[in-house]
Amino acid sequence: MNINFGSANAPQDNIPRYQEAGKKLGRRLLLVLLAAALVALGSASFTIIEEGYIGVKYQFGKIVDDSLSAGLNFKVPFVQTIRQVDVREQMYQMDANAYTKDTQTVEGIQTKLNYVYDRGELSNIIRNVGINNVESKLLIPQMQSIVKNEIGQYKAEDLVQNRTTVQESIEDKLRESLGQSGIIVVSFAIENLDFEDGFEEAIRAKVVAEQEALKMQNKTKEKEELARQMVIEAQAEAESQKIRADAEAYAIEAIQKQLQQSPEYIELQRVQKWDGKYPQVMGNSVNPFVALNGQAQGE
Repeated sequence: MNINFGSANAPQDNIPRYQEAGKKLGRRLLLVLLAAALVALGSASFTIIEEGYIGVKYQFGKIVDDSLSAGLNFKVPFVQTIRQVDVREQMYQMDANAYTKDTQTVEGIQTKLNYVYDRGELSNIIRNVGINNVESKLLIPQMQSIVKNEIGQYKAEDLVQNRTTVQESIEDKLRESLGQSGIIVVSFAIENLDFEDGFEEAIRAKVVAEQEALKMQNKTKEKEELARQMVIEAQAEAESQKIRADAEAYAIEAIQKQLQQSPEYIELQRVQKWDGKYPQVMGNSVNPFVALNGQAQGE
């Protein structure tokens, strides 16, 4: 009877090889886990800030830097966090109601405010107000208060005519008020003023009446100008006639003086005025210009 003891020892010989393979697999898994941990750690160590934003770094909830620029920024993993804040120009629109000085209701006042954050005051805004609360805690209450106060300074009709002045006044007051909280006002606009229907009809009727009155004034001015021109022309004609009369009087006076000084001047005047025809009459005095029977004396 033959007994083979080698086959019984074969599994025991493979144990070291299984153990070695297990160790290699464990080391590989460890390396993979370490690599993944390093990647995660590296990813947690940097934050990319986009253009138009500024980074605010917190350490255990406290602001340690509020001026991180766009690009890749480092942070201590699990200790520090970085939050991006949009520092581009912001726009806020608000509708409001108000009363004029003469108690007219102004409904649907549509306003628009453009603003930016004062970067030097950004930390204070975050601490005291919160970026997400800027509109509700700063813009809305101050815009409503200032708009109502300024509109209340004007009568309804004056408000329509001085809309630009009112708008500029509101903008100046908002710039001063919000500037104290770190908000820089870029511009403010009143985009629409809506009055009660009855008042709007009255305003339109008055505008039409004023336009008609202006037309009549212009026509009156045209007539006045025409009359003035006619007076000027008449005065000029009278002046011209006076000058001609003065000239004629002066000529007559000169002739009279000449006649007084030289009687022969009469004969010169006759010669100058003679038309070349002989008279058909005969007198007693001898006159070389008197003709008999249509013939000159001496023929």
